[in-house]
Amino acid sequence: MHKVFAVIRREFIERVRTRMFWVMALLGPLFFGALIFMPILLSRAGGVKRIAVVDGTTDSTGRQVVGALGATHAVFPTRVHAGGDVIDSLTLEVSEKRLDGFLILTDALADSGKAEYRASNVSAFATNAAIEGTLSQVANAVRLERAGVNPRIVAASHIRIDMETKKISGTRTTGENAAQSFSLAYFMAIILYMSILLYGVNVMSSVLEEKTTRIVEVLVSSLRPFELMVGKLLGVGAVSLFQFLIWGVSARALISQRTRLFGSQNFQDAGQVFQMPAVSADTAVVFIAYFLGGFLLYSSMYAAVGAISSSEQEARQAQQPVNFMLIISFMAMFALLNDPGSQLAVVLSMIPFSAPIAMPVRWAAGNLPWQEVAVSLAILAVSIVGVTWVAARIYRVGILMTGKRPSVKEMVRWVRVG
Repeated sequence: MHKVFAVIRREFIERVRTRMFWVMALLGPLFFGALIFMPILLSRAGGVKRIAVVDGTTDSTGRQVVGALGATHAVFPTRVHAGGDVIDSLTLEVSEKRLDGFLILTDALADSGKAEYRASNVSAFATNAAIEGTLSQVANAVRLERAGVNPRIVAASHIRIDMETKKISGTRTTGENAAQSFSLAYFMAIILYMSILLYGVNVMSSVLEEKTTRIVEVLVSSLRPFELMVGKLLGVGAVSLFQFLIWGVSARALISQRTRLFGSQNFQDAGQVFQMPAVSADTAVVFIAYFLGGFLLYSSMYAAVGAISSSEQEARQAQQPVNFMLIISFMAMFALLNDPGSQLAVVLSMIPFSAPIAMPVRWAAGNLPWQEVAVSLAILAVSIVGVTWVAARIYRVGILMTGKRPSVKEMVRWVRVG
């Protein structure tokens, strides 16, 4: 057993002492923060758009649109009467960057809801949404007036519903709302996917490096191949847990300074979808259990891939089936978030290759009994033993072989005689 601990210590120290490990450990929270907040900050950085409103209406609809657009503070509108060469002149203004775009209005706006917006940039979604919302508001008001209904009375009759959501966990109601539940499940899925993939590939690269440099021939002379593989898996797993600890402390420090870093208004916009969830002890246990299970399961397969490959290119090709199984469970994340109790969600959480992501997402998004989690963990544990046994037999033979990559038939023979 002391030989396995020696391999674990070697794998841990060799990775922790590298500069790249500390760069990734310290920049990881910044990277995840940028993925969330940078799109929001960039979408708000476009400024006020200068547009012209070509008024071809026969009533006061055009003037109402101009006034309502100016009140949005998203565009700076100028009213222009339709006719003559107005469209051609405005097109030239847009092409020479003196105008961002122009809106063409006719009586069809109130009759059928039709309008046209021409601009040099039609992918400014915030501007487009502001214009469409204003046009819809004005068109509705005009149609109500034509029907003899006072639009102000209709507007006063509208009330914004503020529905408070609270999650039921077990037999008690928690303070976790819908946004927090979504954020927790979303972040757990991303972290599990990236960590299992990243550290699994690290195991494969470590095996391949030792195999191609002939270091493994020295190692297997003093310990069995199975001991070497187990030591690698546990050593790299310890490195990943240590990095998670650093990420957690760093993320906590960044969250405490979120208003100063991103501004109160920008953070409020982001908080409409992503809210900082409270991670309970039960959730932490589920997360760690499935991370370790997923890591051991996939790392065993990645170790076998590294053992049967003779070059980096061969390893990249051979790992595709393993990656595909992990990607399927990640792609199903939004279906799991929408209905954690669906038949698809239950099946994915019981299949060992998708359970490491599916079950934590269901746990964070829904209300699952511990019995269901226990069954899933039991299936995962049995699968880890089986996959590790098969991978160890492939690893035992393949680690010392070079040249052509073995076929599936040859690997089956290795498992039988290993």
